[in-house]
Amino acid sequence: MGVGVSWLDLGLMVAMYFIGCHGITIGFHRYFTHGSFKAKRPLRIALAVMGSLAVEGPLVRWVADHRKHHKFSDAEGDPHSPWRFGETVPALMKGLWWAHIGWMFDEERTPQHKYAPDLIKDPALRAISRQFVLWTVVSLAIPPLVGGLVTWSWWGRSRRSSGVRWCGWRCCTVTWSINSICHAVGKRPFKSRDRSGNVWWLAVLSCGESWHNLHHADPTSARHGVLRGQVDSSARLIRWFEKAGWAYDVRWPAKSRIEARRQNVSADAA
Repeated sequence: MGVGVSWLDLGLMVAMYFIGCHGITIGFHRYFTHGSFKAKRPLRIALAVMGSLAVEGPLVRWVADHRKHHKFSDAEGDPHSPWRFGETVPALMKGLWWAHIGWMFDEERTPQHKYAPDLIKDPALRAISRQFVLWTVVSLAIPPLVGGLVTWSWWGRSRRSSGVRWCGWRCCTVTWSINSICHAVGKRPFKSRDRSGNVWWLAVLSCGESWHNLHHADPTSARHGVLRGQVDSSARLIRWFEKAGWAYDVRWPAKSRIEARRQNVSADAA
């Protein structure tokens, strides 16, 4: 029985991380919240489960909160704006913590029937959302179970290192940094009515979500990283789903639409 982190540990950590991360970015966000594409029912259910495994809250609540965020982005009513407490450095530090994780424990709840009625009407999605605790348990059980089956040592090294895998996988909370960091700093090449910015160094770990300025300029776009060199693994997977016939009516951004949203484009430019 060894001690430390093995290649199996790292492999499980990376696999679980990106399953949960893409479940959030493709499923909860681009599909369920914004309708960036349509999905065949098996993919629809799979994305709901994958996103639930990321342990960022029940599907219906997540979508309702995010739709409310877009309605009031960085203004009064936004559930998780880092500018909630003001613009001084101490206020922003407090706001960053609030936007990253504090808002999840707020007693105020977004009315789900108002912001996510379409999800509530779907019995399967409603059930997956209500079974959030079950999916949390499943997400905790998968790493030690797989590790135990591979090493044939449930109580040995696999079990001891499961905590390492779990902690690493929980780094999927980097997607929460989109609420905090990407609304406080970053480049803003596109016009939006809030402070959303592009943060390049979060692009890979956020599965393309940190190209956040374009997202707020064009929320229903299936691709967030629209400029040259902007890595967006979520958009790449959506493209593969489309080619496989699992996704359709994908809202890919047209070049003219992108250019129309650039900051240097104005009505009187002519």
